[in-house]
Amino acid sequence: MHSFIYFASFLLLVSAIPKEEKIDRVYDRDLSGKEHFDNDIHNTEYDHEAFLGEEAKSFDNLSPEESKRRLGVIVDKIDKNKDGFITREELRDWIRFTAKRYIVEDTNNQWKKHNPDDAPKLPWNAYEKLVYGFMDFSKVVNKDDENYSYMVMMKRDKRRWQMADKDGDDALDKEEFGKFLHPEEDEYMKDVVILETMEDIDTDNDGKVSLKEYIRDLYKGEDNEEEPDWVKSEKEQFSTYRDKDGDGFLDIEEVKSWVIPPDFDHAEAEARHLIYEADYDADEQLTREEILNKYDLFVGSQATDFGDALARHDEF
Repeated sequence: MHSFIYFASFLLLVSAIPKEEKIDRVYDRDLSGKEHFDNDIHNTEYDHEAFLGEEAKSFDNLSPEESKRRLGVIVDKIDKNKDGFITREELRDWIRFTAKRYIVEDTNNQWKKHNPDDAPKLPWNAYEKLVYGFMDFSKVVNKDDENYSYMVMMKRDKRRWQMADKDGDDALDKEEFGKFLHPEEDEYMKDVVILETMEDIDTDNDGKVSLKEYIRDLYKGEDNEEEPDWVKSEKEQFSTYRDKDGDGFLDIEEVKSWVIPPDFDHAEAEARHLIYEADYDADEQLTREEILNKYDLFVGSQATDFGDALARHDEF
């Protein structure tokens, strides 16, 4: 029940967010929630998360010897052609894989829930019945009806489904279903993300986002309350950076630049950085020994439950 759960969770999230906190619309493409450099001081925790993805969260304190042993197992996985060297391309592809792993896992989980028989394709009518079948939208007459929001969500799902359904057979295979669940990760699907964002924010339906609409979406405080400093900063961001043509509004292209920033290849940059830091002989590739000698850069003195991790790494 992806859409129902998503919508209910969104309502719960919004109600639980303190009024002074910011609701973020930007799809963050960075590899870690940590800053890579803080006042020119290198933060290796960024590298740990970039190299291990979500596995970095589950690290337990280990001895350097155990960290090196487990890191060595990962190195063997990264070396796809088994030539004893980790090239920039191999390291980049590994970092991309770890960054996208949560999408693969979520798609697998949702596919099993919605398609327990693991049929090659999931038809729209089966998905619709499972997610919305208990609702009677024929009785919805206005926005005050308790099922109105779910009807809107169903229509959005249908539109997103049709966009993900490239062969137009009204059924999605597993890959297409992944695009349906995570449209922000697919270049072909990005337009529907922007369209949904516009529908959420453009409350007067004039096809553009005013400063008032922009702030109202990010900040749920009352009109008579003193605004937090970050709200004032966002107003400056709107005028200085978001509103590129200076007309006082954000059009669709400006919203796209805000919500899905222009591509910067974080994985490529991180691969170059890790090689620069660990490549003792300056041949622009890494040996197993070079990586283990700099284990503190890749995993520190901690490592994860690699038995579970490596089982999933076979998807790489």
